[in-house]
Amino acid sequence: MRVAVACDHAGYELKELIKQRLYDYDHEVVDFGTNSTAPCDYPDVGRPAAEAVARGNCDYAVLICGTGVGMSIVANKVPGVYAALCTSGVQAEYSRRHNNANVLVLAGRLTGTVEAEDILDRWLNAKFEGGRHARRIGKIVNGR
Repeated sequence: MRVAVACDHAGYELKELIKQRLYDYDHEVVDFGTNSTAPCDYPDVGRPAAEAVARGNCDYAVLICGTGVGMSIVANKVPGVYAALCTSGVQAEYSRRHNNANVLVLAGRLTGTVEAEDILDRWLNAKFEGGRHARRIGKIVNGR
């Protein structure tokens, strides 16, 4: 699996942990930055990562900023992206099972490492259930 990762300065440390976890699972990681804790603007790295998912260059993405809200907004502006800001493993699992999320968003300033690993693990291992959930996704896409 090919996974894009991107973060702003507030998410840098957590991004590095997430990257290692993805490598441990033998996933290919495409890092869109940032590569330090120097201040930067999250749209500059989040949008290209989300676009890589929308174009099919990456299967999924994990985006991280301070609260996760900014990255969620940026990613969800990209057609074909379903970004979910997850603060628990349960949210992560259901964002995949019921909402077919293809981008996971984490809050770098609010999510501990153990919690982040649980969120990532449950998100990666969950599969979209289809059925009534596919009908609901269709309503999102088609506006009715």
